[in-house]
Amino acid sequence: MKSHKIQLEIDSAVATVTLARPELRNAFDEEMIAALSEAFADLNANGDVRVVVLKAQGKAFCAGADLAWMRRMAGFTLEENYADALGLAGMLETIYRCTKPVIARVQGDCYAGGMGLVAACDLAVAARGAQFCLSEVRLGLIPATIAPYVVARMGASAARRYMLTAERFESQDAMASGLIQQVVEQDQLDAAVAKWVELLLANAPQAIAEAKRLLHDVTYSALGAELIADTATRIAKQRASSEGREGVSAFLEKRAPGWLVKP
Repeated sequence: MKSHKIQLEIDSAVATVTLARPELRNAFDEEMIAALSEAFADLNANGDVRVVVLKAQGKAFCAGADLAWMRRMAGFTLEENYADALGLAGMLETIYRCTKPVIARVQGDCYAGGMGLVAACDLAVAARGAQFCLSEVRLGLIPATIAPYVVARMGASAARRYMLTAERFESQDAMASGLIQQVVEQDQLDAAVAKWVELLLANAPQAIAEAKRLLHDVTYSALGAELIADTATRIAKQRASSEGREGVSAFLEKRAPGWLVKP
């Protein structure tokens, strides 16, 4: 990974991806988007990594699109804008489909595309006082590429309100909508993340990967014979897997399973 706009650290089974443009409130451009895509693709393929934390430097988590990038896009043709938008959409999907659980650590304001980053993660904890905003319509734009993740996370009702009003809202409201799962004081963010990491590392890695795939597929599938058969097949395969057998044996024998990692 060649970009200086993000940082990647791996400590044992935990990877930390850091947005590193604090002077621009961690706003992203095409380089940062490509770097995030590459980082998460690499982490997804890294068998030693079990949990990923997404965090940011400075006072803001992410202000959305970089202004210089937006100026360049203003002169793009429709075809160029489409190709550019596909880059952002692809980055969000790479985070969303990462087979490792991804935790967003939101220490400050989170606007526009920044909300898409958080919504693409599995879990998110935010500092009290952090503000959120889907500001696109105020600029004559729409939150299109982030919409699938934001709507799935917040629900249609909350997404409708915040996408259309472009109003700012606090971390407590973000938690009430489901965008984030926990609000803590600023100095408790690391402790909250560490607790979640510990919980996740106690769980079977392949089971987590399969559970994430299950969640993705079930969310957008209609209940019927096909879905019922699919879920039965999934649990049958997991029960018969070496990980499934080890988990049941460890439970019956009252011992720790082989995959347990102490953070």
